[in-house]
Amino acid sequence: MKVSVILGHPERGSFNHAIAERAMQTLDKNGHEVIYHDLYEERFDPILPPDEIPSEYEPDAPLKKYCDEIARSEGIIIVHPNWWGQPPAILKGWVDRVLRPGVAYAFEEGDGGEGIPIGLLRAQAALVFNTSNTPEKREMAVFGDPLETIWKRCIFDLCGVKNFKRRNYGVIVTSTSEQRKMWLRDVQKMVSETFPVHSSRRNSRDG
Repeated sequence: MKVSVILGHPERGSFNHAIAERAMQTLDKNGHEVIYHDLYEERFDPILPPDEIPSEYEPDAPLKKYCDEIARSEGIIIVHPNWWGQPPAILKGWVDRVLRPGVAYAFEEGDGGEGIPIGLLRAQAALVFNTSNTPEKREMAVFGDPLETIWKRCIFDLCGVKNFKRRNYGVIVTSTSEQRKMWLRDVQKMVSETFPVHSSRRNSRDG
């Protein structure tokens, strides 16, 4: 399978980077093709200009590459910190510009956008890994876990990806090395369960 791994964290050496690295190692070990984007490293431009909004807009070459890759991905993994109950602006801009009409969703002919969209993504599953400095009990009681709604209902469900799982790790600022090792083992487990060993890799091991 082709699996896109999208990372949105500005600090090299962050735990988010460790999550993305473990996810990619697991995918590679299981025989999958990884398409990786570190949005900060690539200096992805998150600003959506007005001429890109219409569904008939033809993306330029750099943006088209992102769009084509996500359109043909059979799995998606997103990694980012919880900032104000939202993804970082660079990742929100990636959603705005890449998960665009004609790539991630469409409307019935004659529908001006007021109806229910049709999901176009071919991905069979999506995983989202988050980090947070808010204790889980407070997150749920005070904020209601907005990231779950954003990624599951507002993005992936709308784009046709129904197999969705998300994990949040925290509190990061007070975490120990043992906790982080445990969390990375959990990342590996979730990735392997969602994207198990590819049949060709399994057969080569058997033979």
